[in-house]
Amino acid sequence: MPKTATPYALLLRTDGTFEVLDWPASGHLKFLYQAIDCQNVAAVDLTAKVTMWLDDEGIIVGAPVNPAATRLYGMYRPLHQRYYGAAVLTGGPDRHGDTRGLSEDQLCELIERHLTTAAAAIPAQRTQ
Repeated sequence: MPKTATPYALLLRTDGTFEVLDWPASGHLKFLYQAIDCQNVAAVDLTAKVTMWLDDEGIIVGAPVNPAATRLYGMYRPLHQRYYGAAVLTGGPDRHGDTRGLSEDQLCELIERHLTTAAAAIPAQRTQ
């Protein structure tokens, strides 16, 4: 039986740094709350297969603008607003509506897009 690839999530911080996260098998909402450091999340579809999660109250609580999340959104859809606070990128929903993690190819494409836009910062190496 072939081993399935580990799904990922991509955290984009407001300072331009990012972090690759392992997408959990369960407890997705709790994971998003912790990663974004919020109590309410909003989902923004970049494509049918990539979702960006943000603090639903980011602007209200005074979170800083997230230039990386705003620019990334603008690469996929017409830009109509700025996004605030940390953002987590995941795969889109499966046929049951459950959020999937990013594949390795999706993750690499998003990191490449992030790094080729202004103000990106390369993080420290990930530890196992």
